[in-house]
Amino acid sequence: MLNRVRSAVAHLVSSGGAPPPRPKSPDLPNATSVPPAAPPETPKSPPARTGSGSAAPAKTVEARASFSRPTFLQLSPGGLRRADDHAGRAVQSPPDTGRRLPWSTGYAEVINAGKSRHNEDQACCEVVYVEGRRSVSGAPREPSRGQGLCFYYWGLFDGHAGGGAAEMASRLLHRHIREQLKDLVEILQDPSPPPLCLPSTPGAPVSSDSSHLVGPQSCWSSQKEVTHESLVIGAIENAFQLMDEQMARERRGHQVEGGCCALVVVYLLGKVYVANAGDSRAIIVRNGEIIPMSREFTPETERQRLQLLGFLKPELLGGEFTHLEFPRRVQPKELGQKMLYRDQNMTGWAYKKIELEDLRFPLVCGEGKKARVMATIGVTRGLGDHNLKVCSSTLPIKPFLSCFPEVQVYDLTQYEHCPDDVLVLGTDGLWDVTSDCEVAATVDRVLSAYEPNDPSRYTALAQALVLGARGTPRDRGWRLPNNKLGSGDDISVFIIPLGGPGSYS
Repeated sequence: MLNRVRSAVAHLVSSGGAPPPRPKSPDLPNATSVPPAAPPETPKSPPARTGSGSAAPAKTVEARASFSRPTFLQLSPGGLRRADDHAGRAVQSPPDTGRRLPWSTGYAEVINAGKSRHNEDQACCEVVYVEGRRSVSGAPREPSRGQGLCFYYWGLFDGHAGGGAAEMASRLLHRHIREQLKDLVEILQDPSPPPLCLPSTPGAPVSSDSSHLVGPQSCWSSQKEVTHESLVIGAIENAFQLMDEQMARERRGHQVEGGCCALVVVYLLGKVYVANAGDSRAIIVRNGEIIPMSREFTPETERQRLQLLGFLKPELLGGEFTHLEFPRRVQPKELGQKMLYRDQNMTGWAYKKIELEDLRFPLVCGEGKKARVMATIGVTRGLGDHNLKVCSSTLPIKPFLSCFPEVQVYDLTQYEHCPDDVLVLGTDGLWDVTSDCEVAATVDRVLSAYEPNDPSRYTALAQALVLGARGTPRDRGWRLPNNKLGSGDDISVFIIPLGGPGSYS
C-alpha cells in the first residue's frame, strides 16, 4: 500500500526522472535535457490544484500537488523535497540524460531563504508548432507539409502572494501565443505587406481598400505601414491579455491565487522577441557588449502612468489616496504651507500649497525595492492579482496593474554570433544583487573554461549566476564574497545561446 501511495505522489509532482547528480563544483555542472514540445491544442483550463499559500489540504497527495517545479527538471519526490528546502537551498538544473533543452539552453534555480513557503518562480521551455487557421485568400487550406510555423519559447514567471498564477501561466501562455499566431501563418511567410482585413467567410476576397471609410479623404490618403514584426508583437500582447482574462475567470475554481511577473522570449523567423511584464529582466551579452532587452516595471518607473490613471479616474482612489507624489507623507500641521510635489505631467519637482486632500496616502510611495502602489505591491505589470485589495480595505488594486508586456526585438540574422554570445533571462532574485557588468564578467569567466562546442557550458553558466546571487550560508544569513547579503528571494535563470537551433545544439 505504501509503495502505491509513493507511486501516486511521484506521478503527481514529477515527470518520473531520477534526481539529478550533484555537480562536482559550481563551474562544472551537468548538462540539460529537452522537454516535450507543447501539444497542438487550444488553451484549456488547468487541472484543479491547491496553490502554495492556501489552507493546509486534508490529504498528503493534495499537499504534494500544491508544490510543483518545471517539468524539464524531472524531479523525483526526493528531488522535489530537496528543491523545497529553505535551509540547504540546493541549486536545481535539468539532469544530464543525453537530451537537452532547445538550443542547448542552460537553466538553474534555487528556492528563497524563507520568504515564502515554496519556490514561487516557474519556468517553461518549449518548441511550439503553429498550424495556420485559414488561407489569406479565404479559400480552405489544403493539408500539406511545411505550411505551418515553428517557434521556440522560453518563459520565466515570478509569482507573488502564492504560486498559482505563475504555475498556470507557465503551462498556458505559450498556447495562447500559438492561438494568436494561427491567423498569421501564411501572412508571415509572404513577403508582401499584410492585408488590411482577413476574410470573415471562406472564399471572400481580402480587402485592402480604405476608400469606403467615413471621414475626410485626406486622412486616408495612404494606408499605414504595418510590418510582419509588428504583427508578431501584437500576437504576443494579445496572448498576455487573454492569459490574464483566463486567470480572472478561473481564479476561484482552480486556486489561481496571487499574481506573477512574466518574462517571455519567442524566436520566430530569425528574430527574437523579448516580452516583459514585471521586474524580471533580460540582457544580451555579445562579444563582451551588454545589450538590455527589457526594463523593470515598478511604481517608480511607471509613476506617471499610475498618476495619470488616478487623475482621470479618481473613484479608483476611493477617497483614501492622492495621485500626487510628495517627498514624504504630508503632516496635518503642514496644511497651508508650500511643499515639494509632482503630478502625472512632471518629471521635476515644484511647490504647491498643501490642502486637506493632500493628507491622503500617496498612490505611489517609497523608493527602490520598497516602492509600492497603494502601499501594497511593488510591481506594476504582470498577470493575475485579480483579488488583490488594499490592506484593511476593499479597494481593488488591479485597475492600476497592467498585463500588457513591453516587447523588444533582436534580429539574429543581422549579426555573426559566436558560441559565447548569450541571452540571459533572470527573475529579480538575480538582478537585486547582481549588476549587468557582473553578469557579463561571469559569462566570460565560465564560458571561457569550456570548449565552444560543449553544450553543458550554458548550464554551468546558469548555475554560476544563481550561486553567485545566492551566496554562501554564514552566521548572519546568506552572504556574498564581499560580505553583503545575498539574494533571499527565489532565483531562476535561463541562458540562451544566440547561435540558434542549428549552430551548437
